[in-house]
Amino acid sequence: MPDAIVLLKNDHKEVEKLFKQFEKLGDNATATKRKVVDQIIEALSVHAAIEEQHFYPTVREKKADIEDDVLEALEEHHVVKWTLSELKDMDPKHERFDAKVTVLIEMVRHHVEEEEGEMFPAVREVMGRKALQELGEVMEKAKTAAPVEPHPKAPDEPPANLAANAGAAVVDKGKRKIFGRS
Repeated sequence: MPDAIVLLKNDHKEVEKLFKQFEKLGDNATATKRKVVDQIIEALSVHAAIEEQHFYPTVREKKADIEDDVLEALEEHHVVKWTLSELKDMDPKHERFDAKVTVLIEMVRHHVEEEEGEMFPAVREVMGRKALQELGEVMEKAKTAAPVEPHPKAPDEPPANLAANAGAAVVDKGKRKIFGRS
């Protein structure tokens, strides 16, 4: 089981592969674009949920001087979730679809660069191997109960996000079962 930082970096790599896949698609590959963007939406929705539920609160508790970085990360998540929610229902033939995905990719890459370059090394320095391992286990389990769609109006900090995300996850997965992709 990877520690919390390794788990998040693995998520970052997975999303980066999807970004590169999208960037290679031609203008007329709208069906494939839709499929890749749906995978991006799910991956980023789950990733944001576990960071907001478990990683950021733990980081704030263990390393008080990282407060501003966590608050900035929460704001970046908020903007990303709004963009994801717009992409969720946008036709890939829409003239702004590719532009919106490009802006999303730029925002997420910036966010990842800051986390991996600044936040993660500071967190690793303050938290021991065992604590990061335990947090990684909690986060891995939380993925199964995380929302698979963006919910930009939902709370992003505990305890409110724990209840909101649990409810959202049930609704998201129920809609997929009943209606397919939504």
